[in-house]
Amino acid sequence: MANELKGRRVAILATDGVEQVELTRPRDALKSAGADVKVVSPAANRLQGYNHREKGDVIPVDVPLMQAQPQSFDALVLPGGVQNSDKLRLLPEAIAFVRHFVQTEKPIAAICHGPWLLIDAGGARGRKMTSWPSLEADLRNAGAEWSDAPVVVDHRLVTSRKPVDLPQFCAKMMEAFGQGGARHHAAA
Repeated sequence: MANELKGRRVAILATDGVEQVELTRPRDALKSAGADVKVVSPAANRLQGYNHREKGDVIPVDVPLMQAQPQSFDALVLPGGVQNSDKLRLLPEAIAFVRHFVQTEKPIAAICHGPWLLIDAGGARGRKMTSWPSLEADLRNAGAEWSDAPVVVDHRLVTSRKPVDLPQFCAKMMEAFGQGGARHHAAA
C-alpha cells in the first residue's frame, strides 16, 4: 500500500471550520499510499480545523485557491464541517475548482457536508450519494438518489455521512483514486 498512489496528485479543498478529522484522516491515508496531497484553500497560509463545535488544530495551506490549477490534480477530497462547506459554496472560485473535477470525471471523495459543493458544481444530478443527514433534501432536490449508508460509491464519486464512517470512506476513496492508471488517464 506504500506506493499504491505514487504519482497521483490529490487536492483537498477546505477552509476555516473544516471538520478536522475529515481532512486529516483522508490526507494521511493518501500520503501513506504515496500520493502527493495538497490542501487548497481560500484561507491565507493556514486554516482552522474544528472537532464538531470546538476549535481544533491549525492546518497549513499548501496552495492558495486563487493560484490552484485544478487540471494539475488527479483527484479531489471534499471534507465536511458545516462552516467549511457553507463558506466554500459562496465562493465562485471554489465552485469552479470543484466543477473541473465533475466535468472531467476525475475521482471525487466527499464526506459529511462536503457534498453540498457538488450541488453547486453540477455534480449531484443523477448520482447515488450519501451525506450528513441534514443534506438529504438538498441532494434529492438537486437530483441525487440519496441513501443513509456509511459510504456510497457511484462510478468515481465516493460519499460518506460522518466521522464514524471514515474507515469505510478512506478505503473506498483509495480504491477510486487508484483506478484508471497514470495521470491524465483516458476516459473509460
